[in-house]
Amino acid sequence: METNPYGIAALWAQGDFVTRSVAILLLVMSIASWCVIVLKAARLVKLKRQASAASNDFWHQRDFAAGLASLGETRTSNPFRHLAEEGADAVAHHAHNKNDLHGALNVSDWVTSNLRRAIDDAQQAMQSGLSILASVGSTAPFVGLFGTVWGIYHALVGIGVSGQASIDKVAGPVGEALIMTAFGLAVAIPAVLGYNALVRGNKAVSMQLSRFAHDLHAYFVTGSRVGSSAAASPAPALNVVNGSK
Repeated sequence: METNPYGIAALWAQGDFVTRSVAILLLVMSIASWCVIVLKAARLVKLKRQASAASNDFWHQRDFAAGLASLGETRTSNPFRHLAEEGADAVAHHAHNKNDLHGALNVSDWVTSNLRRAIDDAQQAMQSGLSILASVGSTAPFVGLFGTVWGIYHALVGIGVSGQASIDKVAGPVGEALIMTAFGLAVAIPAVLGYNALVRGNKAVSMQLSRFAHDLHAYFVTGSRVGSSAAASPAPALNVVNGSK
């Protein structure tokens, strides 16, 4: 079988340490970005199911315990359950520890503070790993371009040493070097698209977390969900969403 004198195999065989290092680096960046995309996408799908349960099933239960049971799982794997348990713990802690410094705060402010911290923790968990995609998307094209420049330099030096400058001698090595630019783009484009899609998905989940926290605040402070006749003014509950008092 005749060996193709051009292409990726020839680029690897004829390349020096720098060219091969750039190719390996791009491969590692591609594997890392795809791992993040797959894992975070699977997590996002799970979060959307949990959000649906929180906005529908939870509020149709007879009591708080049944509502927690409808959310399923544990607070470490379900940010919506974590919000609900954090709010309940805040109310109980405030009621039994009025001599502590937080006793100077009313229960509404104390619950708001705890719910906001829970939302911050959930958002931080959702954003973890996205920096890898941002880094790969912004640097991979330049890494590939560096490989191309170095490959062309290496090829031209070889052509100069051999003294053969015909088109067939130049086109092959230079074309092979340009493959590195294509590799850089092939690594960067999925990373950028994956990053944008995950950011949009995380933003939607964050909005649902804020709405759920808003309703939880009204439930714990007034004993009813927002919009019921027994609910007080909704202004304090908005603190959870807007982050202001």
